[in-house]
Amino acid sequence: MDPRDTAPDSWEQEDDVEATIDGQLESAFTTLNVNAKPFVPNVNAAEFVPAFGLKAHPANVDSAAPVENGDAEMTAEEPWDQKEVEPSEEEPGGGVCVDRGPEVPDETAPEMMEEEEEVLVPKVPPTQPDAPKKEHINVVFIGHVDAGKSTIGGQIMYLTGMVDKRTLEKYEREAKEKNRETWYLSWALDTNQEERDKGKTVEVGRAYFETDKKHFTILDAPGHKSFVPNMIGGASQADLAVLVISARKGEFETGFEKGGQTREHAMLAKTAGVKHLIVLVNKMDDPTVNWSLERYEECKEKLVPFLKKVGFNPKKDVHFMPCSGLTGANLKEPANMCSWYTGLPFIPHLDSLPNFNRSSDGPVRLPIVDKYKDMGTVILGKLESGSISKAQQLVMMPNRHVVEVLSLLSDDVETDDAEPGENLKLRLKGIEEEEILPGFILCNAENLCHSGRTFDAQIVIIEHKSIICPGYNAVLHIHTCIEEVQITALICLVDKKTGEKSKTRPRFVKQDQVCIARLRTAGTICLETFKDFPQMGRFTLRDEGKTIAIGKVLKLVAERD
Repeated sequence: MDPRDTAPDSWEQEDDVEATIDGQLESAFTTLNVNAKPFVPNVNAAEFVPAFGLKAHPANVDSAAPVENGDAEMTAEEPWDQKEVEPSEEEPGGGVCVDRGPEVPDETAPEMMEEEEEVLVPKVPPTQPDAPKKEHINVVFIGHVDAGKSTIGGQIMYLTGMVDKRTLEKYEREAKEKNRETWYLSWALDTNQEERDKGKTVEVGRAYFETDKKHFTILDAPGHKSFVPNMIGGASQADLAVLVISARKGEFETGFEKGGQTREHAMLAKTAGVKHLIVLVNKMDDPTVNWSLERYEECKEKLVPFLKKVGFNPKKDVHFMPCSGLTGANLKEPANMCSWYTGLPFIPHLDSLPNFNRSSDGPVRLPIVDKYKDMGTVILGKLESGSISKAQQLVMMPNRHVVEVLSLLSDDVETDDAEPGENLKLRLKGIEEEEILPGFILCNAENLCHSGRTFDAQIVIIEHKSIICPGYNAVLHIHTCIEEVQITALICLVDKKTGEKSKTRPRFVKQDQVCIARLRTAGTICLETFKDFPQMGRFTLRDEGKTIAIGKVLKLVAERD
């Protein structure tokens, strides 16, 4: 054992130890070559690639370019002597010295890989200060359970560089361990454990990606019929809906028949105010389909009449395209297997859509989707109209709390002001988190939104087995608000073709009829007439897990004291 490491028994021994060390040092100095040439590094030497790097990724050595780990790429300005001091993680032993002694044993490779994986940060594209703000567009993915909504979302994020390859490889490994190999892409959006175990989205997943011209927020809605209320919340924030249908034999039929979610989601999206619909016919790579044009046309023929009935114009508002979420075919690049489809692939098509005209000088309206505590009160929502800036004073309706905006985050990037259409996180001052409910609305003090309990509305009964009479109770979904409602009176029936109103009051309404009715909610809610503000004037009525009616607010009735 080295004498320096042991504690001396008595202080007298101390000097002897020093003496032996000095002797060792002197003998070491005499062997030094004082006239050796100074070390000059070879700047043009080939880049050093560690042994485990070659074994782990034999195909793409370039893709693992060691930029993320900090100081692996050397810049000309840095002096070499500083560079030598700390060996970088990527190169065991410094990486400058050419004679690098024994190889790193392979056992350390998996450990080192895992260490690197921990340092993953979500990539946020750098924004140039002078660049004009890209237009924000919110895209909601809707459709039947297992049509492939989350997988397509995950694939788009990978193709646009928002999720890096290494993260996906990690998901793929974890999914393989659970015997769920084909699910790994959807894990980019289904982040909590329950969603991953069951393979079903529950909450509305959020992510974003950018193209050359626009900034998109993906809202990944759940397809299961138990979670339709969550899906309505997601659709109410969207400008554009992507209806995903599965072309696989049997799957399309289940999604489209009476109890399927394809019909209900398309209808709810229209009610939520989505003007443009893209129908992605997914799973075209499935062996039962094999990119067949006949199957694609068959799905299209069945859907078009239904979308027409819901209120979409198939020529102007609806665009069909085939794709495969798992392989990524026809999402960013045209698919070779699909020569009969001549249109643009999905992402370029989104980029080529015309701009939405939004007025930023209107009154501030921000329906709240969610809230939580984080160094103050934080709320989430989409700014429907007007613009919000830092330190602005706003009013929270219907409770008329005056609040101040402390900070603004648009898609997790901090900004000073926000335009309509952006998904925002606001940190507020002057209100507690318990005092806010989803469905409340932020307004500016000069122009408050209307609130009340009683209103007249035109409703279309979509699906209800028996008749509906005054006194009928249902759940009202209007913008982000969910409230119990009662139909207190039926005022008149409206003829679907001519729009004429009946002279007498109906005693009941049944399926497929249109009527004007008076509704009264259990609590005070914020709402506007459809004519003044469409986003806050359209609603759906649901009961027993089914969507019964859709409607629009015609008139707000003042409360009688």
